[in-house]
Order: sequence, then C-alpha cells, then structure tokens
Amino acid sequence: MALYAIADLHLSGSSQKPMDIFGSHWFLHHEKIKENWLAHVTDEDTVLIAGDISWSMKLNEAIVDLDWINNLPGRKILIRGNHDYWWSSISKLNSLYEEMHFLQNNFYTYQDYGICGSRGWICPNDYKFTKDDEKIYLREINRLKFSLEAARKHHHQKLIVMLHYPPTNDLHEASLFTRLFEEYEVEKVIYGHLHGEESYHGGLKGIVNHVEYHLVSCDYLDFKLKKLLE
Repeated sequence: MALYAIADLHLSGSSQKPMDIFGSHWFLHHEKIKENWLAHVTDEDTVLIAGDISWSMKLNEAIVDLDWINNLPGRKILIRGNHDYWWSSISKLNSLYEEMHFLQNNFYTYQDYGICGSRGWICPNDYKFTKDDEKIYLREINRLKFSLEAARKHHHQKLIVMLHYPPTNDLHEASLFTRLFEEYEVEKVIYGHLHGEESYHGGLKGIVNHVEYHLVSCDYLDFKLKKLLE
C-alpha cells in the first residue's frame, strides 16, 4: 500500500480545452499521467489529487473526467481547486463513487495517518491582498482547522494536509497555514496551483520547522505521480 500525490490534472473530456496552449509539454498531458499512473499505482494504493481536476463548469459535464479518474487503479482522495466550478455539495459528490472520496471539512484515513485539507487561498503579500482575499483566506484557515480537529478527535496523531494553493506567499513567509501545520505537528503538506518555471520557485519545498512540503502540480512533476509513502 503506497501513497501518491498529484495536482492540476486539468481534464477536459467535455469542455475540449487543450492545455498545450500553455506549452508543448502539455500536449496530451492526460495520456502521460495515465501511462505513469498505470505503471505504478495498484488497487491497494491511494492517490491524493490536490485540486484543479476538471475544466467543466457543471457536475454533469465533469462526470466524464471523474469517470476517467475513477477507472484508474487505487483509491483517490480529492480536494477542490480554484477552477473546479463543477464542485457541488460534498454529500452529493461522495455518493458518486466507491473508491473516490471528496475532502471538505472532513478527513480520511490512510493507514495510521489522517488525511486533512482545504482548498486554501492566496496568502498575504505585498502585491495584491484585498479585503475579499482576507475573508476567503480566513475562511479556508477555519475549514482546515475543522478538518485537522476532526482527525485529532479520531486519535490520528500522524497528519498529512492537502491544499490546492501554496501555503505561503512567493517569499515563503510564515502564514496562518504554516502556523497551523506546526501547531498540529503535521508531517507532510502537498499543494499545486503553480505552473511554469517562473512560478515553481514561489512554492515552499523541503522540510521547514519539521513540516515536509511538496509541490505536486502535474507539470512540475513532469506529469508523473509523486510517491509520498511506501
């Protein structure tokens, strides 16, 4: 049983939005992901998918992309990204598939770990952080804390967090997210959202204050899944 992670699948089975407009390396990127997935993931494994799953605007349009993921091996745990407008009520989503679990204000168990998370938001910075940004930022902090508390109540001492947005600004300054990770002694944090060589450096990576950070945007990973645990 292994644990993998990836973000920003940006599937477009119904919307037909080609991703290669963002660079030739995105050409047929879903096939690259599928090839790597089939080569490494078994039905006993779990894959964390950290947002920006489908370009569809409505759930009935996104089903083709969700089915595509569901047909791949393994159990999947998904969070919402900023482009996942199709994301509907969590109870409805969690009624769709047996081996796909949607994370929002809750947690899931992987071995002796609690898998927690929220979408996240942009962190305070010197470029653009409005009152509206602050409101969403604080809301996402509360959602993450709710998720962490739920895992703790079920006696999970080991915690892994999924975000879509990076947990800091591009200067890697401490945020309410990083402070929450340290308060709850989170072991690993995965996130996506960042695309392109100029953006990758803006993501916190490696071990900082005993928390291990992983950027798992699919283009950063060369469209390969990141193995987090054996």
